[in-house]
Amino acid sequence: MKIRVVSKRDEIQNLDTGEKVIHLAFRPSNEDIFNLIKRCKNVEVIQIPTSYRRTVSKSIEMFLDMQKIKLVEGDVWGHRKDINEYYSISPAIIEKIKDMKSEGIADDDIAAKLSREGKLNKEMLLYILGKS
Repeated sequence: MKIRVVSKRDEIQNLDTGEKVIHLAFRPSNEDIFNLIKRCKNVEVIQIPTSYRRTVSKSIEMFLDMQKIKLVEGDVWGHRKDINEYYSISPAIIEKIKDMKSEGIADDDIAAKLSREGKLNKEMLLYILGKS
């Protein structure tokens, strides 16, 4: 699984229209989020850093909720945008998720355990759990 990292608002207009998971590494305005949704019609998750999450308006939260788009907090630790525009979720994490699910462990417990071990936050892990 890959997360498309967008570090500047100017990059929104050049995104692949099929992007599903996007990390905004800048403080997005309402207009930025509308432009993102207009450009990427299949987007399922928008991740923004915790410090920026508090500045997102209630109207945008409601709009995203109506569009069935999750807004999650988090970072892409150690990612270098100059090397790759995508942050890849480690196959080892995906494998651990599958193993733990097959053992019958609850999604919340899996997300809590892996968020401590890995570099992903619980909300993103719950999204991945829902997809696998």
